[in-house]
Amino acid sequence: MGKRIPLKADTGSKCDLCTSSICCTYVTQEIDKPTTIRDFDILMWQMYHKDVQIYTEDRRWYLKILNSCLNLLPDGRCGIYDERPFICREHENEFCEYDESTEKSADLFFGSADALDKYCKKRFKSWKKRFKKKKK
Repeated sequence: MGKRIPLKADTGSKCDLCTSSICCTYVTQEIDKPTTIRDFDILMWQMYHKDVQIYTEDRRWYLKILNSCLNLLPDGRCGIYDERPFICREHENEFCEYDESTEKSADLFFGSADALDKYCKKRFKSWKKRFKKKKK
């Protein structure tokens, strides 16, 4: 996480403590809960892409793509603050990545395809056999 600096008395915002603009360095999208081997195989395909993670919170599944906002300025501030999207305006930081990383706060966290593969091997006895053709 970013270096902690004293809270600016004039704003009282936790964002002033976060020098690395953590919430502006990724995109998170809720995804359908995977239930089948095929569903998890699709997640494996997603995890094979650079800077992709998957996690769960409160039984909901999320795809996390590590990729910084194009409007993030070198000093960590927003370059379009007055015109920022609603999702940015509505973001609450009562408990955010400044407090604890997704990896630590998530119920399940997959930071690599290997981690997801290990989980799938435990969940599905036939995980490694999923590519074998069935005999007719």
